[in-house]
Amino acid sequence: MVASLGLTEAIFATAEERRVVDQVEKGLEAVEARLLTEVAFADELADVTSRYLLEAGGKRVRPTLTLLTSQLGGGVDDRVLTAATALEITHLASLYHDDVMDEAHMRRGVPSAQTVWGNSVAILSGDLLFARASKLIASLGEDAIRLQADTFERLCLGQLHETIGPREGEDPIEHYIQVLADKTGSLIAAAARIGISFSEASAAFEAQVEEFGEKIGVAFQLVDDVIDLSAEFEETGKVAGTDLRAGVVTLPLLYLQRDAETDLDAADLLARIEAGREAETPLDAEIAQLREHSATARTIEEAHRWAREAQDAIAPLPEGPVKKALTRFADSIVERSS
Repeated sequence: MVASLGLTEAIFATAEERRVVDQVEKGLEAVEARLLTEVAFADELADVTSRYLLEAGGKRVRPTLTLLTSQLGGGVDDRVLTAATALEITHLASLYHDDVMDEAHMRRGVPSAQTVWGNSVAILSGDLLFARASKLIASLGEDAIRLQADTFERLCLGQLHETIGPREGEDPIEHYIQVLADKTGSLIAAAARIGISFSEASAAFEAQVEEFGEKIGVAFQLVDDVIDLSAEFEETGKVAGTDLRAGVVTLPLLYLQRDAETDLDAADLLARIEAGREAETPLDAEIAQLREHSATARTIEEAHRWAREAQDAIAPLPEGPVKKALTRFADSIVERSS
């Protein structure tokens, strides 16, 4: 699993570096086993629906970061594994709710939960997973409960602000970036921080890895905006322009809207996209054109900027395998758009 995040043997060649990667690999195997146990329910329907997206796969970005940052302290133990499992279940729960609100038809290469069972079952399945994650976090004490609650609050606010859109006079791009920081960055930041908290690492590292996690979360989502336009279904698991067709806001579209204020070609492309959406036409040509537009190139540049800032945030960390791995992880996030 860690190889998909850029943590490969070719990069981490020394004995100490391999030890850290091996610890993370073993920890991920343990987290995967715990996930299967913790999302099991006695109720037959709940058991099937709650496992659905878990069994569809996923990169396990959040537990990887928890296990990795724990190496700055005492390493992986039962508390770290519990924390990593709880935050991944929180992430899974949020996907069920996101897909309902976005009216998404696909997730991780399979039909979304509400496509299979309807909105009510999908929402309740997400609620069950949030409850299970909260039970796990509660076993770690008050500080963990507070971190989980603060993160959940930001997740909800991010979704709320995405739903209502920018207020009058608010810059749409700044609004969008803040939504990404809340919806995606906050949970990745919590995952990075909780690995410090429960490995008895120096508290001085908490703010550094937390900032890293939030910024890398924004970069991750910006790259996803670019990947949405990709024609490579086998790699993305989504039809090109899935978000664009559904009316989901992305940074390439926001840049195009800004360009359309002064550029006739951008205005024409935007008008064709909006008309195609309304008429529910394929939009293949328009998606291909946006993929090659400077709006998408600027989105890639913005993703790289956030990844660089994430790396800057961990500059004070001690030199060694963890810092090297986090740096490489940030690089691998933006390399997905290449």
